[in-house]
This record gives sequence, C-alpha cells and structure tokens, in this order.
Amino acid sequence: MSLPIVSDKEVDIVIGAFRSDLTSFMEEWRPIFSRFHLIIVKDPDLKELKIPEGFDVRVYTETDILKVVGPSNVALFSGYSCRYFGYLVSNKKYVISIDDDCTPAKSNTGEYVDIVTGHVTNLKTPATPFFFNTLYDPYQKGSDFVRGYPFSLRTGVPCAVSCGLWLNIADYDAPTQALKPDLRNTRHVDAVLTVPNKAMMPMSGINIAFDRELVGAAVMPALKLVQEGKVRWETMEDVWCGLVVKAVCDHLQLGVKSGIPYVWRNEKGSAVESLRKEWEGVKLMEEVVPFFETLKLSPEAVTAEDCVMEVAAAVKERLGSSNAVFSGAANTMVEWVKLWKSVRSQV
Repeated sequence: MSLPIVSDKEVDIVIGAFRSDLTSFMEEWRPIFSRFHLIIVKDPDLKELKIPEGFDVRVYTETDILKVVGPSNVALFSGYSCRYFGYLVSNKKYVISIDDDCTPAKSNTGEYVDIVTGHVTNLKTPATPFFFNTLYDPYQKGSDFVRGYPFSLRTGVPCAVSCGLWLNIADYDAPTQALKPDLRNTRHVDAVLTVPNKAMMPMSGINIAFDRELVGAAVMPALKLVQEGKVRWETMEDVWCGLVVKAVCDHLQLGVKSGIPYVWRNEKGSAVESLRKEWEGVKLMEEVVPFFETLKLSPEAVTAEDCVMEVAAAVKERLGSSNAVFSGAANTMVEWVKLWKSVRSQV
C-alpha cells in the first residue's frame, strides 16, 4: 500500500503550551512540522511564551480564548484542556495534537517517525471495527485480511480517530508508576489496529489525530475534577473524552485506530503527586465503564453533535443522581455542542 499524499491545506497541528520556552521542542519537530499550520494554545496560567521563527503558527492566548468563547467558558480551557480550544478553532479536515514534552521517536530502522503522515494514513484508510483482523490493520503495507474474514466487511468504514503511542514514558497510571518507577516502553511495534466496535478504551491527547468533520464535536472537555479549590482536568479529561468519542464512533459506524505513529515522551512527574490528582478519577471509572458499556443511542442521532447531546442526557439521568461531577459533565457537554456550533458558523 502506498502512503497517501498529505496536503498542508488539510492538516492543523495543535500544541498545548505548558512551558514558557518551546524553542527546543519546535526545533526538534521542524523537519516534520514546517510544512503545516500550527495552532499553539498558551495555558492561561503561563505568563510568557517563547517560540522560534520560521513556522506557520498562530498563537492563542487567554485574551483570544475570552474573545471566542466568552467569560463563562474560559475555565474549560485551563491546564491541559487548553488544547481543546485549538480543536475548536481549527478549520482543517484533520487535527493532530501533540504535547510539548514529546520529541520525534525513531523507528526500528533508526529513522525519525513522521507522525503527520502516520496519522493521516490511519485516517485516510478504512477501519474494521466489526470483525477483528488478527494480522493488525489489513490496509497497512505488508498486511492483508486473514483467512475467514468475511468479504462483505472488507471494504471497512471511515476512520475518525487515530490514537498514536509513545516510547519511554508510557501511559501508565500513578499506582503503576509508583510500584515500577523504572518501567519504560522501549518497544516500537510497527503496527496499528482498529479498536473493535463496543470496546471501550482510555484515550490520551498527547499524540492523537481525528477527522474534525466526522467527530470534531465529540472531542471535547466535560468531566471536571476539583483539586485544591481549582477546577482542573488532569488525566480524566482525555479518558472521559475518549469514552464519549468511542461511543459516538460506534453508533455512527466509524472506526478508531490505535498504534503507530509513535512519539518519544520526555516528561517524568511525581507518581505520588499524580496519584493525588488522579485518585478521584480512578474511583469514578468503576461507575463510568458500565455506563458506557450499556449505552445505546437512538437512530435519530445521525451526527456527532446529536450523539453528544444524547450521551449528555443519559449521563444526567443515569449517573447524575449518584455524583454531582456527572451532572456537571452532562451540562458541560450540552454547552460544548452549542459552543461548537456557534464557532463553526463563524469559521
């Protein structure tokens, strides 16, 4: 299979800026990012931001966020969730998100991984969520459908989300980090697979891409956890978003892929500090997963916006009475759809 041609007119790269100096980060990525438009969203808590010249870049500050979403919605985009503002204002078909603590990874052949081509290849080739292909993605080079795979399903469905992985610091939770502080991911598995229909998954915005036209409205902030008097998302922002977008994809018969492309992740925070921030979210997952496993949307939900509204209603009805966090999430999801439609009408 030949790789699809990636046009600079169809890709936005969104970077949430959490460090004041992005010079080294952007220089590392220059060979890959210099062709494309970059949307850098500055964490409102960041006082200054330094970036090198020579990029097609638009930097959004707290003032810009305020102008677009209004004072009542500014809190949605603090901390790690600032990158969601980049998703909101992008007008490209494909949005690729990368965190500023990541650098290009090397493949097994020693070449730097081009995450843009990798993600867009995943999104431009079909997904196979309704029957699992045991030889990974049958559309990848050197692969095909295995014996017994129904021919009626071999055309696949559109892929809406590409979840890339990372080397070095893998996506472990705080207890795992604390018990295994030296654990590193050193395996670059040159493969991608479709997450099966109705299978839930944790998602991370560290290295991800999605088709904005298909599911952009479902890639949104919603579940807020309060830490030390401040509403911050921490890791639950991505987990909740991933559950929602996967439910939307399942209902709309769209695919989600996981695997290549990889990045190299450098940051290593405190496991104890992470556990303090994540613990409430860890407990919530025991209620959240059964909810999404049994969630059913109506035939009338034919767009991502429709689906999010139905998910929000179900969250409020079935989870809201047990925990106010869920009621807040449901309300935020409704407001997000309104905000998404408002911003999209102006682009």
